[in-house]
Amino acid sequence: MWREHISSNAKIWSGPGISPNGFWSVFSHHDCSAVLSPKAPFTSEHGMMIGFDAENSDASGGRMLVVTDGSWHSDLKRLIGPFLSRLRAPELNAVLEREVKEIINRMKSKETTDVALEVGPRLPAAIVCEVIGVPISDRENLIELTNHAFGGEESSFDKMTPAGAHQEILFYFHELIAEREQKPGDDLVSALLADGRLSVDDVVINCDNVLIGGNETTRHSITGVFHILQAFPGILGRLHENPDIIDLAVEEVVRWTSPAMHVLRVANEDVAVGGQQFRKGDPVVAWLSAANRDERVFADPHTFLPDRKPNRHLGFGTGPHHCLGAALARIELRCLLVQLAEQASSVQLTSGPKWMRSNLIQGYSGLGVSVDWR
Repeated sequence: MWREHISSNAKIWSGPGISPNGFWSVFSHHDCSAVLSPKAPFTSEHGMMIGFDAENSDASGGRMLVVTDGSWHSDLKRLIGPFLSRLRAPELNAVLEREVKEIINRMKSKETTDVALEVGPRLPAAIVCEVIGVPISDRENLIELTNHAFGGEESSFDKMTPAGAHQEILFYFHELIAEREQKPGDDLVSALLADGRLSVDDVVINCDNVLIGGNETTRHSITGVFHILQAFPGILGRLHENPDIIDLAVEEVVRWTSPAMHVLRVANEDVAVGGQQFRKGDPVVAWLSAANRDERVFADPHTFLPDRKPNRHLGFGTGPHHCLGAALARIELRCLLVQLAEQASSVQLTSGPKWMRSNLIQGYSGLGVSVDWR
């Protein structure tokens, strides 16, 4: 979790290293919101992670949704958004309820479960693969590849390098696209191909964006649910007695876990944020995990309050790049919380938490739990 010794008002310069030309960091809710504001003179098109800047741009810039601005970003959102919105929720409910039921039944059959490995990845992967059009027979392989692609330095994900795993994901999407070119369906791949404006490579990188965006953050919020229920043992009882607050609790899960640690933007012109002057071309990193613990916005920020209101967290970002999959993440978390509130009375840790070694994802590599069922 975010360490408290860094002032939330700070603007810190980090010299060249993993980012060739260095970068600025902002931490407060106000400053992060200002950098991500629709009217702020910052662009995402050079890349959205530490390591990119105006001189070292992401090759997907201007092509992949998450690193595209302007009218093409709006067009991509109109293409992809309906597949990730609440409008599709009724179609996905059967998949969602089946997966949650299977997860809970598996947990009931065992004394302990490492939810970071056995629960967190499964629910979002099932939903995202359904949206993209990945056959059920291929989903286990994609989950495994995603683990490796974003496991960073984790020894549990050492079967291949992150770059190698990511390359395998891209190869897979090329094969899936070739199938959909011959036999279209009602899935995202088919819709992107049918639009006619995207090359095969553009379809690949945008499917990759959806797969990663849908899997690699929500899985840690799902794992975090069990950590929260152990760390704050009265929560399950409150949700059981008052299910009307579950939607508020979902927002608090996203705030408290804050899986997406940072996003990067590059200044399009000289600009001041929170009293700090940034020059045109400067990379600026907004630390969302810090903003979500800003005590000026969130009273008692390190405590999980299931009925916290208002809750202006930045867990899904803000501005034009507000997470397009937020609605799906919310219904996944809601379905899990509803079932746990109905069926579980307490959660205990048997091991961990073990944290991933990553400056991009604030996530779990291990969290062993046992559950007392009602």
